[in-house]
Amino acid sequence: MAEGVGEEKKKFSIWDLPDVPMGQVPPHLELQRSRVSCNKDAPIHTESIQYSGAYASMGIDNSSRLDRFSNNFRVEVVQLNKDDMEFDMIGIDAAIANSFRGILIAELPTMAIEKVLIANNTSIIQDEVLAHRLGLVPIRVDPRLFEYLSENDQPNEKNTIVFKLHVQCKRGRPRITVKLDALKWLPNGSELVKETRNATSDSSSKPETYTYFGCSQETIPEFVKNPIIPKYPDIIIAKLGPGQEIELEAHAVKGIGKTHAKWSPVATAWYRMLPELRIDCNCRRRATVARPRVCTLCRECIRGDDWEKRVALRPVKDNFIYLQKLD
Repeated sequence: MAEGVGEEKKKFSIWDLPDVPMGQVPPHLELQRSRVSCNKDAPIHTESIQYSGAYASMGIDNSSRLDRFSNNFRVEVVQLNKDDMEFDMIGIDAAIANSFRGILIAELPTMAIEKVLIANNTSIIQDEVLAHRLGLVPIRVDPRLFEYLSENDQPNEKNTIVFKLHVQCKRGRPRITVKLDALKWLPNGSELVKETRNATSDSSSKPETYTYFGCSQETIPEFVKNPIIPKYPDIIIAKLGPGQEIELEAHAVKGIGKTHAKWSPVATAWYRMLPELRIDCNCRRRATVARPRVCTLCRECIRGDDWEKRVALRPVKDNFIYLQKLD
């Protein structure tokens, strides 16, 4: 059978779509990709199109890539003081945002009281309750200046902070309130002497205590002008009646919140997506939102009178506002 002679057939690919813009996403799809649904019929959620080939027909790679993350990710500190911190993380998704929150709560080291040596306690507070209260005391010190104390290490000036508490309510006097300002820092280490069973020990030798400081912590340059003290001196520890007394030593060490909540550097840490408000004005005047960060996405301000047709309210998917209360 003779082959037919005619025009050569052109090769056609399923990706050759003349009506589809190449190299860019249409505006309505870009909103779907970069913003979160927030209408009256659908709850706020963080799901969006994550499939890497979702926009392959338009020549756009939708996959998560390290170089793209490195170029887009940034942190902007909005507010920072001794008690609160607010900052924005931009260029991440909800999974990574939640991971950062977990790191803030459980994996940043701080110093907290771990061991309490009670010499005398005649108050109504039990020893274990008193020790637990002291363990939750925030300490004003930079944990980077100290090392972790392992089971094989001896407490020394590089891994332990020692505090002393000795208060007494004398008989015939009114009840007194014991606050954290009574907790005194001992830069030379422990002052409680260990009991020894060896009666023939040399009386001229230095008595053994519960720490082994090679030098005073006051000689460390960072502590010369900033002594180690509790962050909130007005916290109440106990109340003593006439004739009651508390004498103890508290040893603080370095740890993380994953081990115990007392080492967590934040009292609370939470995040939310940055609200975005677009106002459609059918006039020459331009309306702007004065404080968009204050918006809680409750939508109460746009209910009724067709406000939903004039105001577009939606969270930005890759911009998270972090707020945390520092201990």
